[in-house]
Amino acid sequence: MATIHLRTSIPGPRSQALMKRRNAAVVQAAYHATPVFVAKAEGAVVEDVDGNRLIDFAGGIGCLNTGHRAPAVIDAIRRQLDRFLHTSFNVLPYESYIAVCEKLNAIAPGKGPKKTVLVNTGAEAVENAIKIARSYTKRQAILCFEDAFHGRTYMAMAATSKTHPYKAGFEPFPSEVYRIPYAYCYRCAYSMKYPSCDVHCARHLEDTFKRVVAAESVAAVVVEPILGEGGFVTPPAEFYPTLSAICRKHGILLIADEVQTGFARTGAMFACERLGLEPDLVTIAKSLTGGLPMAGVTGRADIMDAPGVGQLGGTFSGNPLACEAALAVLEIIEKENLCARANLLGERFRKRAAKWQTQWELVGDVRGMGAMQGLELVRSKATRQPADEETKQVSQYCYEHGLVTITAGSYGNVIRLLMPLVIADAQMDEAMDVLEAALAHVAEKKGALTAQLT
Repeated sequence: MATIHLRTSIPGPRSQALMKRRNAAVVQAAYHATPVFVAKAEGAVVEDVDGNRLIDFAGGIGCLNTGHRAPAVIDAIRRQLDRFLHTSFNVLPYESYIAVCEKLNAIAPGKGPKKTVLVNTGAEAVENAIKIARSYTKRQAILCFEDAFHGRTYMAMAATSKTHPYKAGFEPFPSEVYRIPYAYCYRCAYSMKYPSCDVHCARHLEDTFKRVVAAESVAAVVVEPILGEGGFVTPPAEFYPTLSAICRKHGILLIADEVQTGFARTGAMFACERLGLEPDLVTIAKSLTGGLPMAGVTGRADIMDAPGVGQLGGTFSGNPLACEAALAVLEIIEKENLCARANLLGERFRKRAAKWQTQWELVGDVRGMGAMQGLELVRSKATRQPADEETKQVSQYCYEHGLVTITAGSYGNVIRLLMPLVIADAQMDEAMDVLEAALAHVAEKKGALTAQLT
């Protein structure tokens, strides 16, 4: 692909006009990361209403592993348009819903026979997984983690860690939700060092049962295999085997929230496969459909069948267009070997990022798995003070120069990579050139300010 050339400044006049209409008509709470309004998109490139072309490192917040408008997905949707749009699976069922469930049962992590229920969003999947776990175990309590994100509905918000902007002002939340530190080695909650810590964060679960909530009251531990919104934090290899052993000992279910990590993003179909995590239930969404809203819960058949007839479902759950799209997506991932592609992209990025980490004080940590990579930016490598404002400046520089990025982390200081896995090597290199220029620009400006103050 040719180099991305901006035809106008960003945001251009048409985007600016649309922003005025947006501010008058849309609630302020509906946040967006850029002031750019999209006109069309293909593969890993979007074009805005002013004719600017940008490389997409956000992927609709991780929904487009197979790229914008993957031809096979579009074809599948068009074929379904000629049949029917909606009947509600709860009233008139259809084969594609069953086919998606069969496929997910076959590929989801975990042992033994599985079953699936389809819903609409990742948050709804989390809500239903907790319902199922409580129904099966006859217990009430849920354990989740600091820095976790599980969605914006009330039960999902209760499990979510970050207060602003997600939780503040929406209290009270559902009860019997307890939180423990995650394996965030760069910012260890216990001020320990890996590996001498002996994954204390996982072993601390036993202490939680003594001091916070009784083990026999806990239905499930809900965890993102790799933190998403929390900053793409990847735990050490021993974390999940240790955590899993404790949960099994006490009859506690493990719910893996693979909403952002799933469908080849981490170099495997699911991150659990690479991290030694054998879940009882898995929540899935985002890149399952290539851009349409659909999610699901897949898990052990005996657990999934704990709720009675009519206790799970919804009017639009398992929409037929989304089901056909999902079947096409799963075929693309397999045929195009996108798991291997994710690993190659990750290696390509890490090679460049290692130099940035050496070159600039601003780049504190580089981490991730497969194509799920993040940069944690700090004001000082010695103090690790989060560089939240600098992270915003990096993101702004990027979109002003043809690259869409989004931030993450409880401190708002992580640049996360969620580019489509079908991105061409030339596009990937060009995007990293822009990101490198952004880091250099912000680091230079920061250095000049420091020199001026001293």
